[in-house]
Amino acid sequence: MRSAHWYGGKDRDSYIHRAWMRRGLPNDAFDGRPHIAIANTASDLTPCNSHLNEVMEHVKNGIWEAGGVPLNMPSVSLGETQMRPTAMLWRNMAAMATEEMIRANPIDGVVLLGGCDKTIPALLMAAASVDLPALVVPGGPMLTGTFEGNPIGCGTDVWRLSEDVRAKKLSEAKFLNSESSMIRSRGHCNTMGTASTMGSMAEALGMTIPGTAGTPAADSRLLQAAQESGRLIVSMVHEDRKPSDVMTRGSFLNAIVALAGIGGSTNAVVHLLAIAGRLGIDLSLKDFDKTGSHVPLLVNLQPAGKYLMEDLYRAGGLLAVLKELEDLLDPKAITVTGKPLTSYLTEAEIYDTDVIRKRQTPLLEGAGIAVLTGNLAPLGAVIKPAAASAHLLQHRGKAIVFDSIEDFKKRIDDPALDVDENSVLILRGCGPKGYPGMPEVANMPLPKKLLEKGVRDMVRICDGRMSGTAYGTVVLHAAPEAAAGGPLAVVQTGDIIVLDVAARTLNIDISNEELAKRIPNAATTQAFASPDRGWQKLYIDHVMQADTGADNDFLTGGSGSEVLRESH
Repeated sequence: MRSAHWYGGKDRDSYIHRAWMRRGLPNDAFDGRPHIAIANTASDLTPCNSHLNEVMEHVKNGIWEAGGVPLNMPSVSLGETQMRPTAMLWRNMAAMATEEMIRANPIDGVVLLGGCDKTIPALLMAAASVDLPALVVPGGPMLTGTFEGNPIGCGTDVWRLSEDVRAKKLSEAKFLNSESSMIRSRGHCNTMGTASTMGSMAEALGMTIPGTAGTPAADSRLLQAAQESGRLIVSMVHEDRKPSDVMTRGSFLNAIVALAGIGGSTNAVVHLLAIAGRLGIDLSLKDFDKTGSHVPLLVNLQPAGKYLMEDLYRAGGLLAVLKELEDLLDPKAITVTGKPLTSYLTEAEIYDTDVIRKRQTPLLEGAGIAVLTGNLAPLGAVIKPAAASAHLLQHRGKAIVFDSIEDFKKRIDDPALDVDENSVLILRGCGPKGYPGMPEVANMPLPKKLLEKGVRDMVRICDGRMSGTAYGTVVLHAAPEAAAGGPLAVVQTGDIIVLDVAARTLNIDISNEELAKRIPNAATTQAFASPDRGWQKLYIDHVMQADTGADNDFLTGGSGSEVLRESH
């Protein structure tokens, strides 16, 4: 065991390591038992993860049962709804901190407990860089809430109801009353937002016990799965089954197929790219388009459909979706159990064909994330057709440019703003460097005067992200971002923007000569973030662009688990 390098000797150093841990552990805890860390992101300030201490206790039970020694290892927790300026600013920091704690401590394996958007990606990035046996227990979605007798989707209905208030279709009092109905129980968002998506991605990558992702947080079967995961991690240590054995290129391609089939969040693109970068796997934006863009949307969940995560679970869950797409999956890609993911699909079944559609009758054909390139996004941008309006997927319109989210909020409802339903709203300064942290502001609210006329969607373009719970014809992750000198920085109000999703192009209709004249001053036309100390400075100086996952350049790859120097 790796932990024996700390505990196995008879010298002073081994004495110190053992003695300070003898606080209730049995004597045989240091006689070859696997020591398992539980990377636990429970926090009262991460509401979606606040129940993970209870989940941890069941993981502990399973580890003890299998002969291991469980050890709670509190990990950096990122509350998507709480943290300013954006939780994404700290994803890489959380991954770095967890990686170093896994490596520095006397442990043989790790169970990763996450739920809220950035926690599962950060934990997987960390585990990939250390490459000790690891598996994920997703915290699960909340139960379905209701408002005025109707199901209410966490996140998605925030966007819908707030626009209804601005359009004077809903009173402010009723809007505020819905607040107490939306969050019914423990767990993360119950729409197919980023948290639900990344739990599903963990399973599609093979990093959970198959069938675990999507189990509601309040469902006792989550605790059962947690105990089973505790037992399994001990076996994984004995068999030396590591993240690099499970998360192969085939596994990532399986995840891209799953992402399309469930109508998952565009945020999964930056997270999967970052995780692959930690493993040294060649994955690019092109893979998302080539592998996933023609996969049909089978899951009828908000924001692309009408149901919620509790419905997906009762209808058969992710395995039932993957059963319909089995011919598109890599049969060699294994899971943390050591068996291929496809081997778990034999008995998968759809129990409600309105929630999970059959392959022959999808919710939408070719609904996977589309990757666009052109002179407005030379390194690429993404759009989620499943959440967009079909009539806007080919569009030509006049740009209305906003230099920051503050500029946008100040001007968007100005009655004098020269905007109509054919305009293209452009928001810049929201990329990894420019904000900093690439916030979820790209799903810009529409101008109030257009909402009042019944307009419900417009083409919007941004170098930032949007919530996985959001919808609309929104082009995201434009790279290079404006703060890195990308073309988005030189778009001017009145320029003609041409979007053609079918052709996979995004262009500003000006000559190459005109664009070349504008570009030299691209990064100096707006005031971007420029902190002089701390994590934000380190992040801005070293963060890469969205097309490679927005990881920090010094964090890509891994350093393994070996630590040669003693602490005393």
